[in-house]
Amino acid sequence: MKSLTNSLVFFLLIFSFFGCESSKNERPNIIYILADDLGYGELGSFGQTEIETPNIDKLAEEGMIFTDHYSGSPVCAPSRSVLMTGMHTGTTHIRDNSEWGERGNVWSFKAMLDNPELEGQRPLPDSITTVAHILQNNGYKTGMVGKWGLGAPHTNSVPNNMGFDFFYGYNCQRIAHSYYPTHLWRNKERHYLNNYLVEKNEDLDPDADIYDPSSYKKYNQNDYAPTLMHREALNFIEENKNENFFLYYASLIPHLALQAPKKWEDYYRKKFGKEEPYTGKSYYPSLTPKATYAAMISYLDEQVGEIVNKLKDIDKYENTLLIFTSDNGPTFLKEVDTDFFKSAGKLNGSRDRLKGSVNEAGIRVPMIATWPKFIKKETTTNHISAFQDFYATVCDILKIEKPKSINGLSFLPTLKGENQENHKYLYWEIKGKGGQQAIRYGKWKGLKKNLIKGKQKLKLYNLENDIQELNDISQEFPEIVSDLEKFLKEARTTPSVKDFIIPSLE
Repeated sequence: MKSLTNSLVFFLLIFSFFGCESSKNERPNIIYILADDLGYGELGSFGQTEIETPNIDKLAEEGMIFTDHYSGSPVCAPSRSVLMTGMHTGTTHIRDNSEWGERGNVWSFKAMLDNPELEGQRPLPDSITTVAHILQNNGYKTGMVGKWGLGAPHTNSVPNNMGFDFFYGYNCQRIAHSYYPTHLWRNKERHYLNNYLVEKNEDLDPDADIYDPSSYKKYNQNDYAPTLMHREALNFIEENKNENFFLYYASLIPHLALQAPKKWEDYYRKKFGKEEPYTGKSYYPSLTPKATYAAMISYLDEQVGEIVNKLKDIDKYENTLLIFTSDNGPTFLKEVDTDFFKSAGKLNGSRDRLKGSVNEAGIRVPMIATWPKFIKKETTTNHISAFQDFYATVCDILKIEKPKSINGLSFLPTLKGENQENHKYLYWEIKGKGGQQAIRYGKWKGLKKNLIKGKQKLKLYNLENDIQELNDISQEFPEIVSDLEKFLKEARTTPSVKDFIIPSLE
């Protein structure tokens, strides 16, 4: 009898062990690739004709295109805050790009090199539980490569304290304005590179020939940050191939400055032919700005292809949820010819409606998801979704209850082809560009701008027949305007950071 009992206990232990392991192994690996300032129309699968993106387009063929996906914000830091916290910009802590200038000369690369306490952006509160924390607490190995922008090195809000086992990249998004920085960060330590310091606004030498390639030599050095970060991403996948892993791949590309690998620059110089150099002062000069911009995106595409191949090599592709998207719309700066590239695609590409704006071209972004185990090939969805939904989707995948504080809604049913709950509305606010609010409510889009000047009337657009937001129909639909006004008030709380407060909304 004792022998039988012992055998039964042993059997149950073995069953429990393998049952747990089986359940664990059924959970997908997750890779979230975030491009930086990539426009809605800058991928072949979203209509691009000048820039070649075959690997990302292949993802679209093998997975699902989201046509109505939105970033967390029209600029970098708050968009990443929404992604990490699952809280939209009416409730998330970081609601705008704020460079915390009271510390000193935060825009000087030399000053930051000498004093790490000048690096980085305002931190997330210690109390925040990020989506990386959730995955880490549920047995995932978590890694981040790329641009952080959510807490300076001397604060607690660095990736390794915010749910990531491993980090390699830029802590500071200002330093990320150079692709050849003096250093990156490996976890909590600086990793110095074989590059010399060139200040952000350092212009061509006064006597330089603007058509001579040698005049631009100092802007193209030795250690190209996207290449170094990509190696670390591949290494992270390899090192954790026997575990469930989450990789947050926050690429710099194609955020300015215009700096790209020579192979791809040469390719597009041949393709586009002679062009006028960019010699302005907002970012580094470029001999061939169109070619360089296209080269950057094609290099990112090449990296995406290598990640997919890596997953296939280790037999993890079938059960990996891979998401590719962008943190906001394309740049409004003249270094990039957004008209030539039709960077906004079918959206209104006026420069005042690109990055920084809550118009569609500033916040609607391309998104592609692959997960061969569940997502059918060549599928498209018009489900209205946003960055805060990733957090909720992760909770759904893990089969845990999402925190009540988050504003996201799981899109896992959409990925699996099941019935999907829809958002009541999506909300954005930002103090930048004069103070702005936006709300998406089904087919309706509400906008308020110039809020720094005081309270403003809401403009209303029907995105089903006016995706370029040209015809304000607020006077025709007063009942919709009234509903949206109520939602705008209920969606937000007062920011805890003074720099983010828009007085007319308080």
